[in-house]
Amino acid sequence: MFRFLTTPEGRFLGVVVCVVIILGIAIGSYFLAWSAGGSELRTANLRVVQVQNDNQKLIADKTNLVGTVADLQIQLKSVQAKLATIMPSENTYVIHANQSLIVADGRLTIGLIGSPSNETVTININGKPQAAAAGAIIHSALDASTTCQVGVQFFDMFKAVLTATCAAAKPN
Repeated sequence: MFRFLTTPEGRFLGVVVCVVIILGIAIGSYFLAWSAGGSELRTANLRVVQVQNDNQKLIADKTNLVGTVADLQIQLKSVQAKLATIMPSENTYVIHANQSLIVADGRLTIGLIGSPSNETVTININGKPQAAAAGAIIHSALDASTTCQVGVQFFDMFKAVLTATCAAAKPN
């Protein structure tokens, strides 16, 4: 048998067998790698679909949360506005027509005389009527040691919003 391999036909047959074995191994390896790669690709595709579904769910949740936050912000602004009417900022007072208030720790009595006009409002400060426009600051000296300021923030036909503060006079 070994003599057959040394003949030209034997060598040719040996080369053909080796080529067929190598081709068989190459084709088998190709299909085995293709099968393994296809499995990984299918797994990756399934993972992509799952991530896309999760992303759509998160987008829907975010949209719902944004709507909820917007609703809560509207409710908060409404509550803040109601709170501001009940408890205005410190030293800020809402005075209606023909109404007076004692302010600045009882040092000032301020009142709104009649309804405000288009350009001015008449304010009674400790019995002294004063006409003022929006943004005006009226200084009033109670005595040598105390000065007070009444500021007109804004007014409309029915009310005026004023600030009133008193402070000790600065020594010269």
